[in-house]
Amino acid sequence: MSTTTDTPARPRRALPPLMTLSDTAAERLRALYAKAEQGRTLRIAVKTKGCSGLSYDLSWVDGPGPGDEVVTDKGITVLVDRKATLFLTGTVMDYEVKAMSAGFTFVNPNEKGRCGCGESFHV
Repeated sequence: MSTTTDTPARPRRALPPLMTLSDTAAERLRALYAKAEQGRTLRIAVKTKGCSGLSYDLSWVDGPGPGDEVVTDKGITVLVDRKATLFLTGTVMDYEVKAMSAGFTFVNPNEKGRCGCGESFHV
């Protein structure tokens, strides 16, 4: 006679969201979507580039492609290249205005380092 032991399945740990937007990034994208980039969506990818190996690549597209993940946060949608998801999981996208520049920045928990100029990173 055989007996089976039922062990309860371990609860799965929740995965962090692929990406989130800071309030400032959401505001900036909302303004861009309403005017200059109306009808288009920001697409985020990671390209091989720079001294550290990888770089964020932002482009405006008319709609999601077959390899895009759709991320919606704070009522704003961005697209993420599926090949970049491994590098971007848990990332917060921000928008910073400095004395001489303004632009989107990324707080990425997967980054292990950045080059001196800040243009590229490695994981």
